[in-house]
Parts: sequence; structure tokens; C-alpha cells
Amino acid sequence: MAAQPLARPRRLLPLSLGLFQAALLLFFALFVTYDEPSARVEDASVAANRLYGIFPLFQDIQVMLVVGLGLLLTFLPRYGFSALTHNFLLLNFSTQWALVLQGLLHHFHHGQVHLNLHNLLIAEFAAVTVLISVGAILGRTSPCQLLVVAACEVPVYLASEWVIVTQLGVLDVGGTITIHVFSCYFGLGVSKALFGATQQPAHPKETPTPRSDLQSLVGTLILWVFWPSFVAVLCQPGDAQHRAILNTLLAMSASAVTTVVVSSLMERDGKLSPGHLQNGSLAGGVAIGVVADMTVPPVAALALGSLSAIVCILGFRFLTPLLARKLMLQDQCGIHNLHGLPGVLGAAASAIVVLVASEDASRSQAFPTGVNATEVSGGPWGDGGAGRQALCQAAGLAVAIGGSLLAGLLAGATLRLPCLARPPEQLCFEDSLYFKIQDEDEDSGLRGSAEEAALALKEQV
Repeated sequence: MAAQPLARPRRLLPLSLGLFQAALLLFFALFVTYDEPSARVEDASVAANRLYGIFPLFQDIQVMLVVGLGLLLTFLPRYGFSALTHNFLLLNFSTQWALVLQGLLHHFHHGQVHLNLHNLLIAEFAAVTVLISVGAILGRTSPCQLLVVAACEVPVYLASEWVIVTQLGVLDVGGTITIHVFSCYFGLGVSKALFGATQQPAHPKETPTPRSDLQSLVGTLILWVFWPSFVAVLCQPGDAQHRAILNTLLAMSASAVTTVVVSSLMERDGKLSPGHLQNGSLAGGVAIGVVADMTVPPVAALALGSLSAIVCILGFRFLTPLLARKLMLQDQCGIHNLHGLPGVLGAAASAIVVLVASEDASRSQAFPTGVNATEVSGGPWGDGGAGRQALCQAAGLAVAIGGSLLAGLLAGATLRLPCLARPPEQLCFEDSLYFKIQDEDEDSGLRGSAEEAALALKEQV
């Protein structure tokens, strides 16, 4: 009887998605075209080199988002199908929605939106914010609610990124502030508004099993391997991109080793926590993104990776229970510990780096959109020198946190609409609510019947 109220919203999902895709088809048919091919051989060669330079990194990012992040979310033992499928659905929905919005805002010329691989990559970065944010409410929401989150978050992200990067001139080539910090606090705002002032009780189905933790750890390993591509893909080719790759690898290596050390020390018997390994090993990649292409010594990347792992694990151990108890804040995947705390640490590190960096080093910085600091501020650090740029870094962090929290609270209030069918508590974290899954008892019964039939056949022979 409890599943009956969900019947109508289940029809709402294919209906709304079908209408969205139909509208998108119409929009693309009327307004979207590819960039004009160059008639000059030299220009065509340059374009080909750019494609060959960006596409391998783009493929790495695809593996990260579809496979790595999807598997990372499968730590819930009875929600694996839903976590993987909803992650895949939100990636495609959000990317297409971002293509439409950014096309109308930035690439609409003479009645046409000109599409290229760079535009698609920026749209996928917008989708990443959605994939991170929904981690705070994973398992306790319906697909319709998740699509509403995506529809609300993508335009807010595009506006936030424009303010932070274009207007404030913040240096953030790897998306530490614009992606990780923004998406974390947007997701926490959604969670707070959706679940209100009541603390969510522990659900019997949300406890990971060894098998689900192992699947999630495989996702961590995939993300760890491909993370340098995510950070370096929009760097200026050459030295800046080379530095970004090296700094990211060093930071993530340090965070992986530090995670093992700290996790072992946190337990009396010295054993490791799978949850710490799944998240702490990636914290260095989050923190290093904002300074990855800057001229920093290798030891700085190692130190930042170690510090980010420490704050991530301490967040899981102490801060998450405190926020749940004092603020009634639900954070299912611990996005605050993996994306929020390391992101804030990375932003603080960027302010320090720009204060001590030389003016020559600053000229090699690259914005996520490929616009350098000279084009935005009138000079390497603007008229006020390094101090002004450090203030810009802090201002960008404040905008990301404040704007995302406010927008998340408004989006979370929208999710409380009855038509969006939040699943009842007893059916949360359950794949069978959305998927046709053969029951284990039925499966064992079928295996038993098959074995009996095989034995009978042997006796007859």
C-alpha cells in the first residue's frame, strides 16, 4: 500500500524527460550548429592539434564521471542500481541543459548557437556540480526530485562561475572554488531545506557491506587515476598544463598515504576505515585544483595533499556527527568532508600562494575558461598587486559559499512539493522502488529448481 502514492510520479518521470528531450531536439534543430570549418590549411592544422590535445583528457573525464563517480556512490548495499543509473541520467540531463543555457548566454551569434568540444566540456563541468550536490540527499529522494535539483543548480552555477571568474578574476583552473565548494554548499542547502529541522534517523539499509564498500573503493581508484585530466584539461597547453598534472599527482599521492596513516591512528585497533579510504584519498585532488598550474614548489603540493586528507578524515569523524546533532544536517555521502573542507583549504592556499608568488610566475596562470589574468584585471594582479588578487580569491570563496547555500535552500524548499514524491522512509535506499529486480529468495528458489531438474536428468540418463 505504501508504494501506491508513487504510481503517478513514476509516470511523471518519463513524461517530463520525454518533453525535455523533445524540446531540446526542437531547439537544436532551429538554433544549434557546429563551428565553421577553417578554409586555411594552417588554421585547420591548429584546430586539429587542439582537438588531439583536449580529447584524450575529455575521455578521461568521461570515465571519471560515468564509471568512477558512479561506483563511488554504490556504498549503499541496496541502492547500487539507483546510484549508478541516477548518476548517469543526471550527467546527461545536466549537460544538455547547460549546453542550452550557455549557448544562449555566450555563444548565440546571428541567430545560431555554435557548438564545439570546448563548449561541451564546460557544460559537463556544470553537470559535475549536480552530481556532487545530490550526494548529500542520496537514497532519500526520488528521480523527479533529483531532476529538479539539476534544473535549478545548472543556471545558478553558470551565474556563479561568471561572477567568480569573469567579474572577480579569481584564479581557479581546477574548479576547487567554482565547482567543489559551490556544489558542496548547494547540496547542503538542499538537504537542510528538504529535511527541515528534524534529524533523520539511521536507516537499516544505509549501512555499507564489505561488497558495497569494495565497489565504492574501485570507484575511488578510477577517480584517483584520472583526476589529473580533470584539473589540467582547461590549462594553457605547455608549462602550465605540465605543472597542473605534476602538482595534482603529488597532492593526490600524499593524500592517499596520509589517509592510511590518519585512518589507522583514529582506530584503537589500528584498522583502516573503508569510508576514509574512499574519500580521503581524493581530497588532495579537490584542494590542489585552485593552485595546480601555479608555480609552487613540489613540497607545497605534497603538504596541501596531506592537509586535505587530514581535514577530510577529521570531518568524517567529528564534524559530520556534530552538524547532524546541532544543525540536523543530513549529508549522506559526506560531501562536506570531501569537497567542502578541502575546497576551503585549497582556496586559502591560493590566497597565500598569490601573495608570495613572483610577478613572472603569475603570468603563467590560466583561468578555467582560458582567459588569463591580464585580460580580466588589466595586469598580472590588477592595479592593487598580489594583495588585491588574494582578496579576490577570498571574495570568490565567499560568493561560492553564500550564493550556493541560498540557492540550495530555495531549491530544497521546492523539493518538498508533494507531486515530486519523496519516497517514504521505509522505502529509502531501496533499488526495488525504481527497478525490476529479481528477489534473492526467488533467485535462490530458481537455482534450486534448476539443480533438481539437472539431477533428475542425470538419473534418467
